[in-house]
Amino acid sequence: MALTPLLLALGAASGNLIGALAVVRAERRGLAAIQMSLAFGAGFMLALVLVGVLPEVFAAPERAAAGMLVLLGYLLVHVAQHVITPHFHFGEETHAVPTSAGYSALIGLTLHAFFDGVAIASGFLVSWPLGVLFFLAILLHKLPEGVTVASLMLASGQGRRQALLAGAVLGLATIIGALLTEAVAALARYGLALAAGVTLYVAASNLVPEVQASRGLRITAAFLGGAAALLLLRATTGAG
Repeated sequence: MALTPLLLALGAASGNLIGALAVVRAERRGLAAIQMSLAFGAGFMLALVLVGVLPEVFAAPERAAAGMLVLLGYLLVHVAQHVITPHFHFGEETHAVPTSAGYSALIGLTLHAFFDGVAIASGFLVSWPLGVLFFLAILLHKLPEGVTVASLMLASGQGRRQALLAGAVLGLATIIGALLTEAVAALARYGLALAAGVTLYVAASNLVPEVQASRGLRITAAFLGGAAALLLLRATTGAG
């Protein structure tokens, strides 16, 4: 595997630990900044998948199966987060939850984190700029993802060590996803379409509802700024 996708997958994985650490240390300013990054990341990811990724998916030789693969990626995350994980929302959990909720959230988010790594690596298989844009999009939502899993672990009665370990597990799943993408032929061939469905779900079904629940001009500006930033970067790098 090329070194750059692996290094960027490692960088994205660190976002899970940073988010988890912010929860464990109860850093309110850090958590507030992560909330803004959630809004910015929602706009960035939504624009990336609609403008940058789906055109590549439907232009690929496998375009006949592209729609089904995008749908499959979308549905996989839905099942992981709302069937395997009955108690789930992005952001900090502030109420007590059943003991099983933290671990079920970890299981559901691990599949999602795996496809984060697939997205970065499959983006690089198309072009270097697209791989970098995927990395930036994933890094932005890795922070609130780390907050989510760590706060759920704490709210379910687990200790700080388990909360940090949960963030590390998500990071490891991301790295494994990146490593396997070039090694497994099916992932190399279909990974981008599956990642498009996963990314679309995270942006539109996870992050956008969280943005909509947080009223205020700053949150809206961050969301629109994320979309604008993606369009600007795409225009300057020639990605997509």
